[in-house]
Amino acid sequence: MTLIIAEAGINHNGDMNLAKKLIDASVKAGADIVKFQTFQANQLATEQAEQAHYQTKNLGHSQSQRKMLQKLELKSELHAPLIAYCKQKRIEFLSTAFDSCSIELLAALQLKRWKIPSGEITNLPYLRKIGSLDQPVILSTGMAELGEIESALNILVKAGTAREKITVLHCTTEYPAPAEEVNLRAMHTIGQAFGVAVGYSDHTEGIVVPIAAVALGATVIEKHITLDRNLPGPDHKASLEPEGFAAMVDGIRTIEQALGDGIKRPSVSE
Repeated sequence: MTLIIAEAGINHNGDMNLAKKLIDASVKAGADIVKFQTFQANQLATEQAEQAHYQTKNLGHSQSQRKMLQKLELKSELHAPLIAYCKQKRIEFLSTAFDSCSIELLAALQLKRWKIPSGEITNLPYLRKIGSLDQPVILSTGMAELGEIESALNILVKAGTAREKITVLHCTTEYPAPAEEVNLRAMHTIGQAFGVAVGYSDHTEGIVVPIAAVALGATVIEKHITLDRNLPGPDHKASLEPEGFAAMVDGIRTIEQALGDGIKRPSVSE
């Protein structure tokens, strides 16, 4: 079955209660994993770093990248309670680490797998640190070319993670991403080039594209979830509300049944 990740990300807006509601929504929608983001704003951005264009557009105003991120941090002390809450709700907790200290925090919390965001695919020390843990890795590849994906895979493997434990996600890093720039067939190119499992991290509006990705062979689907697309924050506009996320999950599960085994023969109903 396709592994479906509900990307809560930073849509909790720094609020523990909102984070728990996102977990509840992910469970109800049928996701396998709910994923957050772990970072220290001061480690990621200087005061001079500007927001990305989509962030300014979605927020409706401009501020420094650091000030925006400071409001969206998932504080270190909140991780253990959220992990416990996920266990209670029977959904896997996952978080993307964006810096070395965050990797250490999540490793101490004994996560089952690692998600590497597109922006860190050329961060060699970061890749070596995660690769040395020898756990399943999901690698996003937005903005990347094949050569950069190859280098990242080689570093992860040399650091100690078996290639069989790595799933590579095709991705278009725009929020929301226009359909004409998605290029789903690139999943096949990645799989054929590197002999890895492939998936898709979706930033398009709606549910059609991630469902199509499963029909094309995606083994992992990641999609942002929010309680309300009108909430303040840079990612809400590119997220699905709970009802839409549940519809996507239903569509994916239907496609899994419809794909069949590929043998042409009369069906039972025929």
